Amino acid sequence: MHAPPTDSATLPVQQKSSVDEGPVVEPSRGSRSGIPWWIWALAGALFFTYATLSLRIHQRMLSHSFDLGIFEQIVRSYAHGHLPVSEIKGPDFPILGDHFSPILALVAPVYRLWPSPMALLVVQAALIAASVLPLTLWARRALGSPAAAVIGVCYGLSWGLASGVGSDFHEWAFAVPLLAYSLTALATGRMRAAVCWALPLLLVKEDLGLTVVVIGLVIARRGDRKLGITTAAVGLAGALLATMVILPAFSPSGSYDYWHWLNGSEGSEGGLTDLLYKSTIGLITPEVKISTLLLVLAPTLFLALRSPLMWIAVPTLLWRAASELSTHWGTAYHYSLVLMPIVFAAFIDALIRRNPSKSSLRRYLAGSAAITLLVLPQYPFWQLVQPATWRDDPRIAVAHRLMDRIPDGATVQASNQLVPQLTNRTSASLYGWPDSRPNPQWIMVDTRVPLNERWPLNVLQEQQALGIARAQGYLTVSSEQGFVLLKRPS
Repeated sequence: MHAPPTDSATLPVQQKSSVDEGPVVEPSRGSRSGIPWWIWALAGALFFTYATLSLRIHQRMLSHSFDLGIFEQIVRSYAHGHLPVSEIKGPDFPILGDHFSPILALVAPVYRLWPSPMALLVVQAALIAASVLPLTLWARRALGSPAAAVIGVCYGLSWGLASGVGSDFHEWAFAVPLLAYSLTALATGRMRAAVCWALPLLLVKEDLGLTVVVIGLVIARRGDRKLGITTAAVGLAGALLATMVILPAFSPSGSYDYWHWLNGSEGSEGGLTDLLYKSTIGLITPEVKISTLLLVLAPTLFLALRSPLMWIAVPTLLWRAASELSTHWGTAYHYSLVLMPIVFAAFIDALIRRNPSKSSLRRYLAGSAAITLLVLPQYPFWQLVQPATWRDDPRIAVAHRLMDRIPDGATVQASNQLVPQLTNRTSASLYGWPDSRPNPQWIMVDTRVPLNERWPLNVLQEQQALGIARAQGYLTVSSEQGFVLLKRPS
């Protein structure tokens, strides 16, 4: 598939880009595997960065029931050999009625060896770090090692990856390397490999079927119409099967529960007007939607728009912009995780198509690096250089000492940030969440959660709920450093 290894001093040769017209520089390989040592080192350093950040967040009790707690319960179900359920979503709630992510079963063997939420965080770090390999190697072959190093670092430290790594664990972590490998294969003319990497996206989450559709259309545009149209058809069928058949079949409500994010207010008299608004002006208002789009493209100096690969980001951008949930519009959380490999693949392809001079290439790369560094302090990777990240609050030891009093297998309701500390050995649910299992054997509440991090109860509601629990007979086992541990009488 590739030219045989040559001496490192050999001048690069040029080929045509597989995505569109434009030269591709093919430097020599630096190792038998085709991946030089420094690319492995870069991926390893980024893996260490991702794992360290997410593990420190969890160790400082800053991870959440939604989503790390839920995902651990899912993986724990698979590890014990049964269909996934999440107690946090509701008593014995079937997750295959919530989101279609059977690929999470692949984490089960790791979890069997290491039954901890930290296992999920390490797996996520490995998956995201693995996506650096194909993109950086492609950039090296096409643009040379210095350019590849800059692109690899800018991608690895991009704000979208930072937001994802700093926001618990999510199934989209599997999509990141799949997209990176698929788009690299597509861009270098290996269409069947691109399809093989793309199709597993159907097992990551139901919305990614539309991404597979666009990958198929791009392949068809490149000339392999049969393969491209078949891929697009499979992607569409997979998305429809998941949302119209599988998820409703498992869902307690009998339907896909997230249509309301797109439907808006039900029963509106101006239905057609609302639809017209949401499909036009509503896609770019409020202003945060435009800000997010600009920030997605900014690290590539907007050159990504010059590549057909950028079309693959459109389904994700559209459903986020059309959603009624405001957290989908901004740059926080994990929602931009899948966009980063697409945008940087488009960046590499755009640079290849432009065939810039050495000085122009240096300017593009300098601009990308400058923007990456400029936004870096606003996102979670910056926590690694903050002293507070490496200090342990004495309250954490108190919390673990009290949680140790809860026996394995017990039913427990706990505060949002306590739940992921308990999901590996108890049947944990969220305190104050209306769908949580009623009358748990244990209740543990952190009454000192900062106001801006409180959810789902405010201070007054929490005090009232604790008073009701005591009135119902729950006994106070301990009240220390703001932590309240209650036990239901036998």
